[in-house]
Amino acid sequence: MSVDQILILVILFVTIILFIMGKWRHDVVALFALTACVAVGVVPGEIAFSGFSHPAVITVACVLVMSYSLQRTGAIDVVANKLAPKATSPTLTIAALTGLAAVMSAFMNNVGAMALLMPVAIQLANRLKIAPGQVLMPVAFGAILGGMTTLIGTPPNLIVAGFRAEYADQGFGMFSFTPVGFAVAFIGVTFLALAGWRLVPARQRMDAASFDTGRYLIEVKVVAGGKAEGMTIWHLERAIDDSEGQLLGMVRDGEKVITPHWNKVLKAGDLLMLEAEPDKLSQLLSAFGLQLLENVKPTPKKAEEHVLATVLSVKLERERVPHGSLPVQPTTEIPTKPVAQLAGNWFDRRVTVSSERTLRGFQVGMRDPTTSTVSESGGSSDSREIVLVEMVVLPNAKIIHHTAQDLELRSRFGLNLLAISRHGKHSIDRLRRTKIGAGDVILMQGEPERLAGFASQFGCVPLAERTIRVPSKKRAFMASGIMLLAVLGAALGLMPAALSFAGGVVALMAFRLIPLRQLYESIDWSIVVLLAALIPVAGAMSTTGTADWMANGMLQYVAQGHTLVALGVILILSMTLSDFMNNAATAAVMCPVAISAALQLGVNPDAFLMAVAVGASCAFLTPIGHQNNTLILGPGGFRFGDYWKLGLPMEILVFIIAMIMLPIVWPL
Repeated sequence: MSVDQILILVILFVTIILFIMGKWRHDVVALFALTACVAVGVVPGEIAFSGFSHPAVITVACVLVMSYSLQRTGAIDVVANKLAPKATSPTLTIAALTGLAAVMSAFMNNVGAMALLMPVAIQLANRLKIAPGQVLMPVAFGAILGGMTTLIGTPPNLIVAGFRAEYADQGFGMFSFTPVGFAVAFIGVTFLALAGWRLVPARQRMDAASFDTGRYLIEVKVVAGGKAEGMTIWHLERAIDDSEGQLLGMVRDGEKVITPHWNKVLKAGDLLMLEAEPDKLSQLLSAFGLQLLENVKPTPKKAEEHVLATVLSVKLERERVPHGSLPVQPTTEIPTKPVAQLAGNWFDRRVTVSSERTLRGFQVGMRDPTTSTVSESGGSSDSREIVLVEMVVLPNAKIIHHTAQDLELRSRFGLNLLAISRHGKHSIDRLRRTKIGAGDVILMQGEPERLAGFASQFGCVPLAERTIRVPSKKRAFMASGIMLLAVLGAALGLMPAALSFAGGVVALMAFRLIPLRQLYESIDWSIVVLLAALIPVAGAMSTTGTADWMANGMLQYVAQGHTLVALGVILILSMTLSDFMNNAATAAVMCPVAISAALQLGVNPDAFLMAVAVGASCAFLTPIGHQNNTLILGPGGFRFGDYWKLGLPMEILVFIIAMIMLPIVWPL
């Protein structure tokens, strides 16, 4: 081995370890690998960033934009709404929903397809009275399977096509992946519907009705002369944070506000709703001169301003409760209520928890100056809707690694973060300081419009059933037509795929189907940087002879010269790496090895590249292997070890079907 080969192998080994550890984002790890290769001289500095002009990178970026245009205009919502199955039997329902996910992900980003279908899957699981994860995991796997059927279905296919263009006249076409990909996807979806969903652990996710914050909610009054009097909201929140408390709302002179402004000054007589740890309550009350309302007797004149005349203390039952039943475990003899209903009743006695696990009926208005009539709930006749909504955090969302305190949720967005669910467990300590991660389920409180804007801006998916809104049928039709023309342009060979989809993006801009600002926001830049950084690294594996050395060792010691065995080894290695590192990174690392192995055996490299494409797309064993797996982690209530129970049979099935189809479609 040469020095360059040793250096590139060391860098590659460290890169794979960093991918598996998951401490840093994939794009950061890829940039580290590229920088290290340039530093040791295996990648010339002048071509270090040539990957950004690679056709595969351009195509991925353009496909992400066009996929976003289908979602924004409502075209995909209409398809999902029209074709989404009605709850009949688990087998038929999962078959229809998983098949729909596979078809959608063949032509759009499969994470986007999963995000659109996730609320539908949860709703259908509730109707079928099965665990949500038993629907979510088959749908997520179906979306992954569907992505391997077309050139644009998943980034690994584009990477593989790019490597094929280096030794052949051109890369793979739009539907070159379809014969093998469709066979694998069809049999995989059938297996998921008939038997696979039964292998999924029946974890019961914690919905909004049964979130256990582990805290008390109390209603207190600011006492004259107490420390709290004269403090601003900002100073109070900083002070009570040391006692692990949180301010959820206030009432002043009949005006009720759930997100008081940070510079509002507290006055004697203000009513505050606080959330705090049980063992911190006495410390909190005595330190700031606050008085429990169970000790405050309101005068008749002000009675309507007190929504509750007793302390609002509650501690949720720690065991999960069936949706809609909402039993509680009282901690005192004072009347208690579930937190979702309790938080609403503080503003409106008539609040109810709807079937979508949202809270409706808050009265948050000012008094009507034209009348002195006060509603039964103590609010005004004018009201706005305040809801509790669960959201799942998407992979690569902007909110990841941030805390509620960092984001200034209350002052900037007028929202409250009430709870976080992670891997089936709920965060109850230092909630506002807890960093949010991919796949977490967060319980948010606020106005629907504010919540929707926040979810869109920071990359979260509401889990409640959504109302399908199509801004314009004409715009949806135009976006669909542009996508179809771009696909046909690439499929018929009228122009290269990168150019065809770039033309589609230009058409979207020309017809103003998406704002320019959102055009750039719709691109997952972490994927773009990942691909652009790893393409030169993969090239260095070929130029230094490292790929030839690895392929020779595999053929000599494992395959022993047998072509089918070598093909199977390439497929298994690709599947294994993809379970622990990004699928595009897997394709970039394995393609040079696959090509070298085929050339040393004297056979057509196409079958070996297709084996890489299939293997890199089939990450079913872990929640970190594919973004869809991460996305369902919180909503499904899954643990890390839950995936292999269905994932391992899936990978075995994929291996068998692929090994049958690859030599037939791509003769060796």
